[in-house]
Amino acid sequence: MNLQKFERYPLTFGPTPIEHLPRLSKAMGGNVEIYAKREDCNSGLAMGGNKLRKLEYIVPDAIAPHADTLVSIGGVQSNHTRMVAAVAAKIGMKCRLVQESWVPHEDAVYDRVGNILMTRLMGADSRVIEDGFDIGIRTSYEEALEDVRREGGKPYGIPAGASVHKYGGIGYVAFAEEVRQQEAELGFKFDYIIVCVVTGSTQAGMIVGFAADNRADRVIGIDASGTVEQTRAQVRDIVDKTAELVELGRKVRDDEIIINADYAYPAYGIPSEETNAAIRLAARSEAMITDPVYEGKSMQGMIDLNKKGFFPEGSKILYAHLGGAPALNGYSYTYRNG
Repeated sequence: MNLQKFERYPLTFGPTPIEHLPRLSKAMGGNVEIYAKREDCNSGLAMGGNKLRKLEYIVPDAIAPHADTLVSIGGVQSNHTRMVAAVAAKIGMKCRLVQESWVPHEDAVYDRVGNILMTRLMGADSRVIEDGFDIGIRTSYEEALEDVRREGGKPYGIPAGASVHKYGGIGYVAFAEEVRQQEAELGFKFDYIIVCVVTGSTQAGMIVGFAADNRADRVIGIDASGTVEQTRAQVRDIVDKTAELVELGRKVRDDEIIINADYAYPAYGIPSEETNAAIRLAARSEAMITDPVYEGKSMQGMIDLNKKGFFPEGSKILYAHLGGAPALNGYSYTYRNG
């Protein structure tokens, strides 16, 4: 694989730490060892998260044509739009964002706290519209690009989650390279990597990265979209395009793309009681804060899969913590008593 040919604009602190989670491991029955790769602690930019690792490879492409406005889209509590706003502020560009009503959630402060509050604090022009959830390219996004052009600006479009951008998967190919280096230092290899999947490029990049040493099928995607066939098709597409870009040298097989659809219920962005129990367990055993949209569902998935005997005894599991804690503020009534 060849990552050196891609220009990278540094937005993160460098390699993210891998943390052993002994109390969570014990709470899960003590039959497996849980570690977390703390992508949530990867930057000083507005609380960081996985989107920054992707954006490092996208920013040079935005700077090259002398764009002056980053344009993107997400839900009201989108981590991605927060990160696009942060990057725009950091590199001195304007930012125009579409925040759609992707989550059927009615907390009184949902549209005024957390991610969207920080997004606006950083100067982004963030507009909430009523359209529902969809991981594809949206009319509202295309209209925002056109609005910027009509106002005399030079927009650079970044799709939802940075996922269907041509460079959207490269950051997480680099993640796999980073994990391999850390495994060499730790003296063991992880048996499984657990990651949440919605728009797809985080898991897709990991799949391509770990396919280089034939471990792609050990990347277990926990779907949080609730539209798993669309997500699966998007992951497949990003895997193929990214594998070609980085010169993997072979096609990734369908059986190497593992997406578990069992934990997205009742809907995108809505936590089940089991999600809430997983969030509380991670918080109370390790002070590791996860959110009800993404990380709570992948945490729930990891806990339940272990309960069902999916992981062999003694497995070392790497939980990819992608960030997202600011969204908790939008669920303040749900967690008002902890």
